[in-house]
Amino acid sequence: MRILLQRVSRASVRVVLEDGSRELTGTIANGLLALVGIRESDTLEEVRWMVEKVAQIRIFEDNLGKMNLSVEDIGGSVLAVSQFTLYGDLPKGNRPSFIRAAEPGKAEHLYNQFVSQLRTRLGEARVAEGRFRAKMVVELTNDGPVTIMLERESTAKSG
Repeated sequence: MRILLQRVSRASVRVVLEDGSRELTGTIANGLLALVGIRESDTLEEVRWMVEKVAQIRIFEDNLGKMNLSVEDIGGSVLAVSQFTLYGDLPKGNRPSFIRAAEPGKAEHLYNQFVSQLRTRLGEARVAEGRFRAKMVVELTNDGPVTIMLERESTAKSG
């Protein structure tokens, strides 16, 4: 599982509808934009680990200007957006392959679990989201800028 995490002063996501109009599905002020990629081998264990990391990662400044506070500590919010392209691979040529990304049914289930567990951890009102498998327009103001890639390899045994 991969999450590209950005510290933001604001972020929003709009779903592009068939007629070209855009529907606002999530908006936050101070907090984190989490672009969430699910890999075929991921399980609920990776989801639980990521929820803890997102809630506790200390990338907000304290009163001394040190990155010592988490989104939980500052009462901030999280905007979660599914992003299968985080598993794009380009071993040769110029067109990425997404073979390592989970198939949509599994990815949607684990993404929904991530959002649900994050809401349980931070509170319903502090977690916004996009729409799985939709074309979306994400707007953000990166604060810092601070961008961190979180990754957790599956602990599931194969075979």
